[in-house]
Amino acid sequence: MWRNYHKQRETCVMLSDSCGRMRSMKTAISIILRGDAKLPRKTSPQTRLDLPAVPKVSRSAVIAVAIFLVAHLALLIGLTTPEKFVFDEVHYVPAARQMLAPAVSQSMLNPMHPPLAKELIALSIAAFGDSALGWRYPATLFGALAIVAIYLCGLALFAAQGPAIAAALIAACNQMLYVQARVAMLDIFALGFGLLAIAAFMHGFRKDRPHALFAAAGSLFGCAAACKWSGLFPLGICIVIVAVIRLMQGWHTLFADAKPGDWYRPDLWPDFRLHHVVLCFTVLPAMTYLAAFVPLYGVSLPDLVEAQRRIFADNTTTAIAGHTYMSAWPSWPLLARPVWFLFDKTVDDNVSAIVFLGNPLVLWPTLLALAVVLRDFVVARRRDAFLIAVFYFGSWLAWALLPRTLAFIYYYLPAATVASLALVYVLRRDGLPRWLLWAYVGVVAIGFAAMLPISAAFVGTSMQTFNRLMLFQSWI
Repeated sequence: MWRNYHKQRETCVMLSDSCGRMRSMKTAISIILRGDAKLPRKTSPQTRLDLPAVPKVSRSAVIAVAIFLVAHLALLIGLTTPEKFVFDEVHYVPAARQMLAPAVSQSMLNPMHPPLAKELIALSIAAFGDSALGWRYPATLFGALAIVAIYLCGLALFAAQGPAIAAALIAACNQMLYVQARVAMLDIFALGFGLLAIAAFMHGFRKDRPHALFAAAGSLFGCAAACKWSGLFPLGICIVIVAVIRLMQGWHTLFADAKPGDWYRPDLWPDFRLHHVVLCFTVLPAMTYLAAFVPLYGVSLPDLVEAQRRIFADNTTTAIAGHTYMSAWPSWPLLARPVWFLFDKTVDDNVSAIVFLGNPLVLWPTLLALAVVLRDFVVARRRDAFLIAVFYFGSWLAWALLPRTLAFIYYYLPAATVASLALVYVLRRDGLPRWLLWAYVGVVAIGFAAMLPISAAFVGTSMQTFNRLMLFQSWI
């Protein structure tokens, strides 16, 4: 009996312990659900750590979003002035309107360029109406994206926030990007996609496994080409870079005094095989490029082939009459011949003007900066100098290979935007004071403000001021 009592007593104790543990588990579960749980660190059982509710957002992402919002809002100011077509809007806006028609009763307008940029303009017209805002709003989005892309390129090249932000500010204060981001033309769309692709390529270039970033770059290059065929130039540059590096690796090339910052290394991208190259820089660009034609032609292979034939014929023909504002590619870095997008007399002696020219305080010093970049690429084999040089000169000199003689200075836009990276590269060299870069950014901003009256129609200016800003006879 005594033994039975103890057995019962032991059972009661066990049940009591079990009930206590169940109560403790319930309490713990309720604490976790309330968010009050404190989990111990592995290194010290006595220390407790609060579990974060959400993952942290990187500082670079916050800055990129801030740059986009500020740039986008700045580009929207006075966007609807004028309320009529500006320069080549007369070609692209009617083509976008035609895409919105339920049935097309005439031949396709503007077949000499791929459709993606015009499709984006058409979506904007459907959303905001057939007005100046509807025509031009998408351009402001891609102008802001282009500035963000320069910031991302700066991060890849300089690995520091300050120089990357400075590069974005210099690019934003270049009148070329500002003017093109406020008109319904195709170049800003190709620029936005192309610079984002270049940023992805630059970030992948320094990684052992660049597969995902190179795939993103290839897809974005396809989108750039689907806006305008000049978007193929940076894709070609990337293919040449990868081919040269693989060729040198196949030859077992070694630098006698190899350094970590060399643009070439024999162990670069060890797992990036030939089929990865084909996928990233051929298949994915082709897929995103052709996808832009599906809304117009469906999946009809003969129609797709005919569309490419027409684009090729129109972009390589030499049987095009001259133009008042045409210029040759060697003159573009010198800003020898701008394009007057708009010139209207308003009241009394005032004018409303949009001149595609560029900021001389950005583009003329670029020529000196590029000499330093080339020297460091050749002599010091620096990776950052190499990438800046190939994307600047590749985007510019590619126009020399085309048989077409009709060209304009706004074809220089991609190279002129990459030029901001060359300027930052030089101004942050060892031995130079840190304030020099920011002082230069301030000077560039002053130059931008001085030229704003001939860059934005909503500002307006007097004929006297306009003539004063036309520094050379060739600008008139």
